[in-house]
Amino acid sequence: MAYAKLGRDSAARKALFRDLATDLIINERIQTTHSKAKALRPIVEKMITLGKRGDLHARRQAAAFIRNEVADQEANQNAVQKLFDDIAKRYAERQGGYTRILKVGPRQGDGAEMAIIELVK
Repeated sequence: MAYAKLGRDSAARKALFRDLATDLIINERIQTTHSKAKALRPIVEKMITLGKRGDLHARRQAAAFIRNEVADQEANQNAVQKLFDDIAKRYAERQGGYTRILKVGPRQGDGAEMAIIELVK
């Protein structure tokens, strides 16, 4: 199998990854389950690669993926702007490996393995 389904259909899985990627770009560090973090890593790395490209087409591709149905429209603009202006410039010399996954331990309620995914400094 090429990817984890995470107990969701394709639309719910895409929405989940859009939300997690947007939150990771805005906050630069989020806590989620280990399997979601592992599935999120390649998506965020592709978004950062689009940011490093920096042309109009890459900006539109990133804006199409990053969540824009948030209550605060400025948060979406800030996410795309932060991706292209801050994060892409930070990793201009780096050839991949923009994220780090750290295991936290089991979740209190159901024992799911939790992890922190963050952008490398």
